[in-house]
Amino acid sequence: MGEEKRYLTIHFNDGTKMVIDFPRQHSDAQIIASRLKEIMHAKQLMLEVDGTIMAIPLSSVKYIQAYPAPETLPDGVIRGAEMVTID
Repeated sequence: MGEEKRYLTIHFNDGTKMVIDFPRQHSDAQIIASRLKEIMHAKQLMLEVDGTIMAIPLSSVKYIQAYPAPETLPDGVIRGAEMVTID
């Protein structure tokens, strides 16, 4: 398991955002998909940041972007989508 960086951009309901970078958490694609599913059903996002624990209530979050997307994703995730602007 390498030190490949991952990024989360958390967009909050008030219009602010926070960017978190972190190392790859696991090399097993199935475990990554399972943990992603757990996070999607949680009421808060728990992070260890700079030696502290940060709990972000998901009720204050508009959406979260994660880069890069894991190779294995939970069932029901639409793959290959692109963001477009429609006037």
